[in-house]
Amino acid sequence: MATPTVRRSNDQSSSSQSNQPGKPKALPLSTRRVAAWATEMTLLVISGLIPFSLGAYLNTRTDLNRVPLNPVLIVTEREIARPLALPVSYGTRNVAWPTNFLWTVAILAPLTLSGWQLLLLAKTGSTLPKRWFGVRVVNSQGKPPGLGAVLLREGVGRWTLSLSVAYMLWRNSPTFPNLGVFTFLSGLIMLLEARGLPLRQRRAIHDIIAGTYTIDANQPFTPSQLKNQKQTQWTEAADEDAAIASVVITPSETTQPPAHPWEWLRRNPSITLLAIALLSMAGVLTTLVGTQIYIQTQQNRRVLEQRNSQQFLALVKQLSPNSGVSNEERRSAILAMGTLNDPQATKYLVELLAKETDPSQLETIQQALTNIGLSAIPDLKRMNQSLAEDLESTSNPSPERELRQKRLQSNQQAINKIIAVNSAKVNDLDLSRTQLFQNGAANSPIFNLALDKVDLSGINFKGANLSFASLRGSSFRGVGEDRRWDTFDDWIADLSGAQFKQADLRDTNLSRVLMVRTDFSRANLKGANLTNARLVSANLSSVQLMGADLRGAVLENASLTGADLSEAIFNDADLYAARLGRVIAIGTQLPFANLSKTDWQAADLSGANLQRADLSNANLSATRLTNTNLRSANLTGVNFRNADLSLADLRGANLTEADFQGAILFPAKQDPADQFVQTPSTGSQSAVVKGVDFSQAKNLDTKQLAYICTQGGIHPRCP
Repeated sequence: MATPTVRRSNDQSSSSQSNQPGKPKALPLSTRRVAAWATEMTLLVISGLIPFSLGAYLNTRTDLNRVPLNPVLIVTEREIARPLALPVSYGTRNVAWPTNFLWTVAILAPLTLSGWQLLLLAKTGSTLPKRWFGVRVVNSQGKPPGLGAVLLREGVGRWTLSLSVAYMLWRNSPTFPNLGVFTFLSGLIMLLEARGLPLRQRRAIHDIIAGTYTIDANQPFTPSQLKNQKQTQWTEAADEDAAIASVVITPSETTQPPAHPWEWLRRNPSITLLAIALLSMAGVLTTLVGTQIYIQTQQNRRVLEQRNSQQFLALVKQLSPNSGVSNEERRSAILAMGTLNDPQATKYLVELLAKETDPSQLETIQQALTNIGLSAIPDLKRMNQSLAEDLESTSNPSPERELRQKRLQSNQQAINKIIAVNSAKVNDLDLSRTQLFQNGAANSPIFNLALDKVDLSGINFKGANLSFASLRGSSFRGVGEDRRWDTFDDWIADLSGAQFKQADLRDTNLSRVLMVRTDFSRANLKGANLTNARLVSANLSSVQLMGADLRGAVLENASLTGADLSEAIFNDADLYAARLGRVIAIGTQLPFANLSKTDWQAADLSGANLQRADLSNANLSATRLTNTNLRSANLTGVNFRNADLSLADLRGANLTEADFQGAILFPAKQDPADQFVQTPSTGSQSAVVKGVDFSQAKNLDTKQLAYICTQGGIHPRCP
């Protein structure tokens, strides 16, 4: 056996020189490698974080025009949200126009910077941070690695491998979908990988994969160093000022381990050929077995289809008008057809349902379609739309119209029954533009959907008519396949453009549901969960929202005229330019809500909490704001004309350009007979405007100024 030769490393003299008194000690190469990588990552994060933060800030400005979110940003958001299990609000969001540009820059800037760093690394062996820390990457010839090796080193070795390991650990851990845990795991694994393995020159895995070496750029280097240097062991003394000794053990050429897996395969051709032969045999065997299974499966399927087709033809013959069978035999044939797993049978039953006039037979057909289940919905939907169009073509009362109404009603009842029986499996059901309501004479409903306490999560009701529907306690949102809330695969219904006029939606779960331009006029949404729901341009006129939870909901340009919002929760909700005239909002929670450019004319906001809300340029004329909390609210440009602000708390509010013409700042003397609103003590009155700056408010009369000055308010005309 050859005896290894031991010789001093070439950089021993330089190490001893660096440890001379008066000279600073150089950091170890592994430490500088990690520092350079951390600096590169910091630059990437900053390049994206700065434009993103600036865009988020500008998005809070109400004086900027709002435009739909860039489609590139929408796609990027969804592609990032899918693997990270983040919740995504579907639909087009409106943002300030500079935000669109800045958020696009937040995506492009890190990509551009990383591309530039990769190009520098490929051409010169160093990025700017690596130059700062004296680190260089070379190939086995001591030259810059080139673009291919760099992409393999960074894309596969560093990022893909590290993030894949972190992702698998996180995805299968009890902490999923906690994003903070995934971030910690990713950083820890990338840090350990960057530190390098204690084998083979303490090289990082990404260097081993790409065949590159990370070296000290301040030391002289020749290609022979990497060729002869096969294993290096680093030992660090307990004292940080101790020198780092490097011992290079050079065994004989016969015992040298191969530098690359491909070289090992070249040196062992017999083992390589054996492995290839075994893999080929396994592949051929797998192909043969798979082919046989596929052929047998297809043959079984054809036999089953042929048998079902024969049974279908026999049942159709039995159900023909001239068959002469009894009603009982006819019902048995219909139920038997409902057990066939054949699309022809489903289509036949749907058409038969639209033609049958016998009430007992109609119920039997509906039962057969219910047995078929959700697979019958597409055919029922097509028939529903056709019958609805026929009904619209005959507007005048006539026997023909009455017949079409009954046919449509039978179709609607069948859909209702199928959903009720299969409610746990409807997450991808498409009922868009389906007519699920009928009006009869004197506007009395002939049919309205009845699905109380049913799981309707994930159904596409886009453009459907569900007016007068009874959906109390139902859920339009589910946990998805991962059985966890607030993740990307949550089953969320789409109600955009649908009609829910006078529908009963009490205590329903509509969280995160998309309801753009949905009509809820006069609907009952008392106690409903609408957190983070998207109600852009929705019609909520005269709706009942008492006690509903709308935290984080988006109601931009929505109409809530005449609605009852008493005790509802609108924390952090976005009601930009919403119409809220004559609403009842007694005790409503609206802290931190975006209420800019909203119209509250003649509304009742008594006892409402508007702390730190943004009411800039809102119309609050003739509004009752008695005992309302407006502390630290943005009231810039608000129209308070003829509003009742008695006992309202305005401390810390911004009243720039606010119009107080005719506004009531203090309560009139109360009639003893009027016990509906009790006037608080004088002490609480004095706290209403104490310290509030009215200097830039408009149209203050002498009585208002006198009250402001005597209660501790600020105005240039106060003595």
